[in-house]
Amino acid sequence: MSSQKYTTLLLDMDGVLAEVSQSYRAAIVKTCHTYGATAVNDEIVTEMKRRGNANDDWQLSHRLIQEYSALPNKEEITLEQVTETFEQYYQGHGDTPGLCTLETLIPQKETLLELHKRSKPGIGIVTGRPRSDCMKFLHEHGLDTLIAATYCMEDGPSKPDPTPVLRVCALLGVEPSRSVVLVGDTPDDITAAVAAGCSGVGVTTPEAAAAEAALGKPHTEAILSQTMQQNGADLILPPGFAELVDLFPESE
Repeated sequence: MSSQKYTTLLLDMDGVLAEVSQSYRAAIVKTCHTYGATAVNDEIVTEMKRRGNANDDWQLSHRLIQEYSALPNKEEITLEQVTETFEQYYQGHGDTPGLCTLETLIPQKETLLELHKRSKPGIGIVTGRPRSDCMKFLHEHGLDTLIAATYCMEDGPSKPDPTPVLRVCALLGVEPSRSVVLVGDTPDDITAAVAAGCSGVGVTTPEAAAAEAALGKPHTEAILSQTMQQNGADLILPPGFAELVDLFPESE
């Protein structure tokens, strides 16, 4: 375990706070299949995330369709069309409930409460989610009062650009430094943190950790976890990141 002591905590949402294998990840695959890209599966999505520049799931779905679709008119399929289809799967449509209803909170609430006490001047969220989806999840899981600043899809450039990290630092009133840590589940998170002059800590998603455990391997062997380490992560934590608490000074 790293001896680094952090003072300010920034959190990605999907795969870190929210378990999204059956929601956002599933919506990507279903959207791709709708437009003839039936070869797209979770392994292909993971590989795209590993390569980076894949923080926007609407754009990622569109890129995958352009690469894998068997439809003769795939070049005519617009990002707007793909976004609408994606949102129907994620939010729900008509009598069909949205995949968003399948999301659960990954860390223990006690872990987040303790980190809230220790992170100065508060906890920031750095996410590629639309703001409405971000705030809905926080509200549904009673996390509203624990979050002091948020950066969402509508606010500007996406990770791996450092702007989201720098903006949340500004909102919190802290200078970017190695004592500010962004916890994320993809290489884009770590790249953004390092480029902003902050620290990055990776967390393995629950489904990736389970897949490695089934093979008798540690969670750090997961593809995205290995790539985060290569991209400069201080360390890679298991799902729920309870160990992070000990890397912050005790609250006074």
